[in-house]
Amino acid sequence: MTDEPKTVTDQQENLPENAPAEKSENMNWYILKVQSNREDSIREGLLRRVAIAGLDRFFGEVIVPTEEVTEFKGGKKRASKRKLYPGYLVVQMEITDDTWFLVRETPGIGDFTGAAGRPTPMLSHEISRILAKKEERTDKAPKLRIAFSPGDQVKINEGTFENFEGEVEHIDQTNGQVTVMINIFGRSTPVTLEYWQIEAV
Repeated sequence: MTDEPKTVTDQQENLPENAPAEKSENMNWYILKVQSNREDSIREGLLRRVAIAGLDRFFGEVIVPTEEVTEFKGGKKRASKRKLYPGYLVVQMEITDDTWFLVRETPGIGDFTGAAGRPTPMLSHEISRILAKKEERTDKAPKLRIAFSPGDQVKINEGTFENFEGEVEHIDQTNGQVTVMINIFGRSTPVTLEYWQIEAV
C-alpha cells in the first residue's frame, strides 16, 4: 500500500498556527484628516476594520502625534499629553483599491491630504520629526509649559520674598524653576523660584 500524496490542505496544516503575514514592502506614511477630539477612537476603529478585513499586511503604525507637557497648577506638577496636530492621524500603509476604500469608509475619517484628493506620501524628514516626538514621551523628561520669558516683569506670590517684584532672568524648563532679579537692600539679586510662585505683573 503506497502512501497517498499530501494535499494542499495537509501541507497548510504543517504551517505554524497564527503565522503572521509578511508586511508589504510598498508602504509609505500618509496624513489623514479626521474629526477633532476623536483622534484616538477613530484610530482604534481603523485598526479594528483593518483586522476584520484581513488587510493587516498593508498597514503599519497608525499614530496620533502627541507630545507630553508638564504644567504646574496650584503648586502641583501635572503631566498631560498634547496633540501636535489636532484633527489628523498619521498612518503607515500601502495604497491599494481595498485599503483606500477601507480608510475612506471608516467613520470619522475625512480624506487623505494631498493635491486633488490624491494621497501624497510624507517626506522622510517630516515623519522622522513626528516619530522623534513620539519617542520623547518615554525617553526624555516632559517639557514644561512656562508662560514667562526672560525680561518679563513678575510678582512673587508665595515664599520668603512674597509681594516682591522683579524681572525674569532665566528659565529652567526641565525643573520648572525661574530665576528672578529682585531688588534687596538696593542691590539687584537673583532669586530662584518655582514656576508657580510667580505671576505676571
